Amino acid sequence: MKACIYGAGAIGGWIGSRLAWAGCELSVVARGATLAALQQHDLRLNQNGQTSAIPVTCGDSPAALGVQDLVVLSVKAPSLPEVARHIAPLLGPDTIVLTAMNGVPWWFLQGFGGQLANRQLSSIDPDGALAAAIPARHIIGCVVHASCSLDAPGLVHHHFGNKLIIGEPSGGTTARVQQLAALLEKAGFEAPVSSQIQTDIWYKLWGNMTVNPISAMTGATTDLILDDDLVRGFISNVMLEAKEIGARMGIVIDQQPEDRHAVTRKLGAFKTSMLQDVEAGRAVELDALVSAVRELGKLTQTPTPCTDALLGLSRLHARVRGLY
Repeated sequence: MKACIYGAGAIGGWIGSRLAWAGCELSVVARGATLAALQQHDLRLNQNGQTSAIPVTCGDSPAALGVQDLVVLSVKAPSLPEVARHIAPLLGPDTIVLTAMNGVPWWFLQGFGGQLANRQLSSIDPDGALAAAIPARHIIGCVVHASCSLDAPGLVHHHFGNKLIIGEPSGGTTARVQQLAALLEKAGFEAPVSSQIQTDIWYKLWGNMTVNPISAMTGATTDLILDDDLVRGFISNVMLEAKEIGARMGIVIDQQPEDRHAVTRKLGAFKTSMLQDVEAGRAVELDALVSAVRELGKLTQTPTPCTDALLGLSRLHARVRGLY
């Protein structure tokens, strides 16, 4: 199988290295320092105290890499417009695009959402360029439950977690999603197939749509955020708004915010991906994590005063730093 990683950051590099070990012919779309590092050192993965190098074909032009069987899309949401402009040469009639990204994806309402089904989310894909460039028939959704970081360009550090939940946007179990799950399991991942991947996306979002932007604004690790009663209370209020939005779309979360806080606490003190982005001077993906929730609140006629406050403060913080 020919597999291409579009976005060789921490998660993309981790998934790519495993796919190569499983026998895939691996290529990577990269540029700048990442491309130079891959050309000089190959793709490197540090896990369990050992670093291994995985040979890859890499370049900054998808046209040079050709049609792929599998494209793992693991860029941050602010990079998606550029992806839309350049991804076409990677896509053949049967190419699978696995979206391993945080937050609400542009295809979230494809075949899902009752009266909202097939609506375009203007906060994610305002001009429809993503939907046009990557037709829904190519997509399989993915929710990543793992923590990885970059020690240097092209050098991925895997910390914990090993699960990739995958699923068709319109639900159901198809032959291609079963085949993909088998490949991912061969690569060493836990790869359960979800009957409604939007539920898994929303549940993960339920936790990180609050902690991510708050950590970005304050510089605090997750333990410090949850230790502050007032901050934790505000987070809980945002989560209750998101829980109601989900319920109105057919996604039922049978937990309370404090249940999810307990899960987060078990992960210990760590820096969120958004805080890592701020520290590195990279654009932050507020729209996929917060703006989309606010938009879905409007579409479902759910009041979102706390979500509005979170979005306003966090985007102002990012704008001042030139990151949004």
